[in-house]
Amino acid sequence: MIASILDGVFSGLSIGSILLLAALGLAIVFGLMGVINMAHGELMMLGAYTTFVVQNAFKAFAPGLLETYIFFALIAAFFVAAIAGLILERGVIRYLYGRPLETLLATWGVSLILQQFVRSMNWVLVVAIALFCLLFFGGKWLLQRQAQFQQLRGWANALLITLSAAITIALSTLLSQAFGLAVTKPWFGAQNVDVTAPAWLRGGLPMGNYQLPYARMFIMALTVLCVVGIYLFLQRSPWGLRIRAVTQNRSMSSCLGISTQKVDALTFALGSGLAGIAGCAVSLLGSVGPNTGQNYIVNTFMVVVVGGVGKLVGTIVGGLTIGVIDYIIGAGVLALLASSIKPVADFFIFFSSTSMAKVMVFFLIVVFLQFKPAGLFPQKGRSVDA
Repeated sequence: MIASILDGVFSGLSIGSILLLAALGLAIVFGLMGVINMAHGELMMLGAYTTFVVQNAFKAFAPGLLETYIFFALIAAFFVAAIAGLILERGVIRYLYGRPLETLLATWGVSLILQQFVRSMNWVLVVAIALFCLLFFGGKWLLQRQAQFQQLRGWANALLITLSAAITIALSTLLSQAFGLAVTKPWFGAQNVDVTAPAWLRGGLPMGNYQLPYARMFIMALTVLCVVGIYLFLQRSPWGLRIRAVTQNRSMSSCLGISTQKVDALTFALGSGLAGIAGCAVSLLGSVGPNTGQNYIVNTFMVVVVGGVGKLVGTIVGGLTIGVIDYIIGAGVLALLASSIKPVADFFIFFSSTSMAKVMVFFLIVVFLQFKPAGLFPQKGRSVDA
């Protein structure tokens, strides 16, 4: 029984660590901009697929360094997700600030696009996207140098989009016909792909009759490093000071000369990068698929709400608590503890599955919010008082 309890708590802490990694970025973004980013789970998915790509690249080009690929994968996952988040903020979200419903719907649409993008990604699609961006943004840059551009801006953008799309479609069709399956075969497809942990992350540390898996210990250590790094960044760096200032009072920060647009972009990129690291951690626990992010996004939002929007300490407590409770209920640990009391044991056995455990956790969160609607650590400041 003791071994089962240790297993439940330790595994729950590792799941909570992943939730914490994902929720860190979401808490910062939601607390600063009030943006409900439904595509946050897909940014985790991009980080997981980046890990898969880096692993295969090391297998093909540097097999002697394969045991160290995870460190390069973490860096690559952070930057890939951060760049994707920056594009999302600059291309979609910045036009929807102050409109939470439209933001929610737009980011949900982006999440579906990213899922299908991963399923369908091939050389033709990559070339088409690159060519369209080159033609459209290159043409727009050239037209902006003309004095009459502002007067004809709407017509110019419509014409650029039409011409860029037509050229892209024509070239993509020719490329498909010329090379066939070689360029149209999906890189990943709809099926899940497997990421193999380095040899030094396999196995576990013996603790009597129980083993502490090295992979989960690595995830927990990674979470601690990320939390410390974010804390130091927010408390000790000039940009961290700007982020905290904008979180407390956006209008006053703007009056003092802080570029709130740059702060928004940096914050969104940082939060997205943390989601990418969380995706890299997820890949060490199981296979990776287009729906990987959907398995964590709801719990991630629950962590932010329970902990308190924009509060680092609340995110830490909320993430670890929800992770542990979710796992020990779903793994049947509570049913085992209550085995001597049959009605109680039967009650917890009913909820001892992944889906039913989530139902129980959501119910407990709803009850909790009735007493603490602002979370464990409510946000304070003039913007809240207003």
